[in-house]
Amino acid sequence: MSKTEEYLRKPDWLKIKLNTNKNYTGLKQMMRSENLHTVCEEAKCPNIHECWGTRRTATFMILGAVCTRACRFCAVKTGLPSELDWQEPERVADSVQKMNLKHVVITMVARDDLKDGGASVMAETIRAIRRKNPFTTVEVLPSDLAGNYDSLYTLMDAKPDILNHNIETVRRLTPRVRARAKYDRSLEFLKRAKEMQPDIPTKSSIMVGLGETKEELIEAMDDLRANDVDILTLGQYLQPSKKHIKVQKYYHPDEFQELKEIAMSKGFSHCEAGPLVRSSYHADEQVNAAARVKHIMGKIEEQQRTQEV
Repeated sequence: MSKTEEYLRKPDWLKIKLNTNKNYTGLKQMMRSENLHTVCEEAKCPNIHECWGTRRTATFMILGAVCTRACRFCAVKTGLPSELDWQEPERVADSVQKMNLKHVVITMVARDDLKDGGASVMAETIRAIRRKNPFTTVEVLPSDLAGNYDSLYTLMDAKPDILNHNIETVRRLTPRVRARAKYDRSLEFLKRAKEMQPDIPTKSSIMVGLGETKEELIEAMDDLRANDVDILTLGQYLQPSKKHIKVQKYYHPDEFQELKEIAMSKGFSHCEAGPLVRSSYHADEQVNAAARVKHIMGKIEEQQRTQEV
């Protein structure tokens, strides 16, 4: 193995505090008993002990645990997915109720084997949660649905509180990092979602440490803002196994702070940035921040209309 291929040693700021208290074990038991999947487990999220053990939050992953794509950064299994489970939306809604969640994130495996990419099941999951948990806000994190905008309409028509779709990395690295996904298609997906439901905040996430430059990250921020994306999360890529793409750099917390300041100067309503930040990390805080900005902007627009009159 050459020096350029050697694994970088994880810095101290990436050390994770384990928390296997009753919240953690209770959530794990409930997920198993309800035959539910979480991206927290399937994608080996580093924040699972904080979210499950301390914050008592979880990100549900629907449409099975097997993805039709094989992205080089992702730990989720790849292969032939199982049959659709139309009872899954109700089980998710029941679990949200049992957990008494104020905010829930629903993500999915890519289902390129389905005509609508799984949009109808995700839409029904939103509706089921709303029926049983009317005061819970719902964030969805779909695939690009293979660029099928009729499927996106099906999803947006269910009116999630936040539409989250990740570009994952910068334009240059997309073909190497993401399977079947396209940088511009993801931007178009986010743009179309906002056009369909202008009042629903949109959100995206970027992993760093894959070999991108600072200039490329700033360009990606500009691309997202050009397509009216409201919320950005920035986190450190961590290699799930030896077969996955290698980490090229570990960013220091100070670098994340600088990137956050740059993002906020671009006009994002909220930016969560840090070594362990993931797309759904502190998502409840993000939806509150977006709501505050929306309220403030509404007041400003109302004042402007009054002045014009």
